[in-house]
Amino acid sequence: MTIGGSSIADELATIVPWEDRAPRITLAERTARLDKARALTEAAGADALLIGAGASLRYFAGIPWGATERLVALLLPVKGQPILICPRFEQGSLEAAVEIDADLRLWEEDESPYALVAVAVRKLLLDPQLPYGMATGLAATGLELGDGASVIDACRMIKSPAEIALLRQAKAMTLEVQRRAARILHPGIAASAVIRFIDEAHRAIGSSGSYFCAVQFGRATAFPHGLPGDQLLEEDQLVLIDTGCQVEGYHSDITRTYAFGQVGDEARATWDIEHEAQAAAFAAVQPGIPCETIDAAARVVLEKAGLGPDYRLPGLPHRTGHGIGLSIHEPAYLVRGDRTPLAPGMCFSNEPMIVVPDRFGIRLEDHFHVTETGAAWFTEPQPSIDRPFG
Repeated sequence: MTIGGSSIADELATIVPWEDRAPRITLAERTARLDKARALTEAAGADALLIGAGASLRYFAGIPWGATERLVALLLPVKGQPILICPRFEQGSLEAAVEIDADLRLWEEDESPYALVAVAVRKLLLDPQLPYGMATGLAATGLELGDGASVIDACRMIKSPAEIALLRQAKAMTLEVQRRAARILHPGIAASAVIRFIDEAHRAIGSSGSYFCAVQFGRATAFPHGLPGDQLLEEDQLVLIDTGCQVEGYHSDITRTYAFGQVGDEARATWDIEHEAQAAAFAAVQPGIPCETIDAAARVVLEKAGLGPDYRLPGLPHRTGHGIGLSIHEPAYLVRGDRTPLAPGMCFSNEPMIVVPDRFGIRLEDHFHVTETGAAWFTEPQPSIDRPFG
């Protein structure tokens, strides 16, 4: 039995830490990333690239820090040593976290960190995730500023074999947690109890816990991000669970929608259409074609079934997929208007959700990476509405 029949205690007791762990990103790979970013920055006519705290700082320097009101950044000149700009009181923590060779430029609380940048360069490309207030502080120094998105995206969109291995591990771990979550379901269980279990199971299997978790029953499945309040599961309802974890910062993000009991012919027929649309999006993947083509392939299936068109409901209210890596949503996107050519190493979600307003929704989400000849799944799609895990 794959749905129900077990308990939270039994499932947690039988989880073992993940054994086949993917290796961490090496210094050699981070050095190659820096070299690529330097070349792209120079080609853009700039002196340096400034990378703020967040996913891109982790990508280039291995520092897993989030952004705060204080400037912590990597200044990458096209020539010379990378420079880390950081509050002086954080020096010890920074030195313990950094995984590249870099010079330190430290600032006290009553000093301007932007002056440390201005003395080193004239034309600077900025991380697009840098807060607006920091960008204005840099502009006030007289620097010529430009958008660094094209440099950062060109590096981060194409995943290396090591990154793909980390992503594969994260997704495999979450799929196992999803399997176990289905087994603990019973009438009256609260969505909040399932969410707590999923977080504990993610921790037990060897991640840092759930990066996010949505558990929706019945009518709530018609809202892509759910409804406020806690729900209790009832017989003959749809269950939608969307969750993920991180492995060395790399994300999983898997959704399963399935029947808890009897859910009616319309829901079953809609599940079949969703399954076909997800398969059509996957089959359309080829290197060189624009991202928007994949979104269009899913929508052809939906429109043939009388759904949509475009974003009209009942139908698909959002894009078919998003890039994934150190950010759970990152460029490029499988959506009309994104003409980024697909290339080997790109990684995407595939989730052409169908919403029947105020009644139910079906979302199946798995991820793939682009290969030389098409696409390869990280996780195999759900086989049926009654058998979410085969």
